[in-house]
Amino acid sequence: MKNQTTQTTQQTYNGWANYETWNVSLWIQNNEFLYNTAVACVEYHDVAFETPYEKFIRNMHNVDDLTTGDGVRWDDELVNHDEINAMMLEIHEGGQV
Repeated sequence: MKNQTTQTTQQTYNGWANYETWNVSLWIQNNEFLYNTAVACVEYHDVAFETPYEKFIRNMHNVDDLTTGDGVRWDDELVNHDEINAMMLEIHEGGQV
């Protein structure tokens, strides 16, 4: 019997979980309206009800803005919410990601 080794590699996109997460992050960090909305979502989200990014998605739906400028949906299931929440918390604290 031949010894087979299965090798798994974690695919990332520019340091983010995937293209969708990177694209959402890119748009939030480089568009003044989206950036300010993200900061406000960190400040005003209801911790018991939603994460900052969930509030951001809800706000984007409220203004009928469902996608990034590149067509990635804010609520795309491939977007890594943990990474986006961490990025939003960091920009809220005044840091650069």
